Amino acid sequence: MEPDRSRELRAAGETANAVLQARHDARELTLPACRQVIRESALAIRATHRHAFDEARRHVAAAAELLHRAAQATAQHPAVREAGFLHDAQKEFAEANLTLAFVANEPAAAAAALDVEVPAYLNGLAEAASELRRAVLDRLRADETGEAERLFAIMEDAYGLLVTIDYPDALTGGLRRATDALRAVLERTRGDITNAVVLARFDTAISHQLPHSEPLRPRR
Repeated sequence: MEPDRSRELRAAGETANAVLQARHDARELTLPACRQVIRESALAIRATHRHAFDEARRHVAAAAELLHRAAQATAQHPAVREAGFLHDAQKEFAEANLTLAFVANEPAAAAAALDVEVPAYLNGLAEAASELRRAVLDRLRADETGEAERLFAIMEDAYGLLVTIDYPDALTGGLRRATDALRAVLERTRGDITNAVVLARFDTAISHQLPHSEPLRPRR
């Protein structure tokens, strides 16, 4: 008995269409959700820098719900899950959470607690540490040198961790580039803090010698 080629091909086509339609539906749900996660995460970071921590937490919570929805949609579709946009969303979400924790001086959640992949978490950590430069400069302008040094110490600790993660970029999502970028930010910030501390000591020394005089340099 000869095989029914028409029937075989029709069945193969129906299967292929069903699989691809399911992937398409997952992608159509995930892509806009990931874009919104990135937007909510950026808003959370902006609110964090204004010390509007409750607002930042609301944006983080909204991003978490969207990310959960995207993860569910791609659970059965690894090709869609690994397309890149979910990694980017997870990275931005991790960055927002870690920046908030560092600036607000709260416990920082681990990758498992945030339900993000380890490469996305590590890249988010690198970007959060770089983001702390702005917080450091804000604190220096406010003459809060101690707080600036606390934040800078977090930057150093983050870099000290990330530089030990020595795996191919295919496994880490390009972490080496993010770590190198953090190193440059770290060195610039170190110079800013050093200058601020030296000038503050100079002001103190002058004020002790001339207690009734005005500082010799303008206040920031």
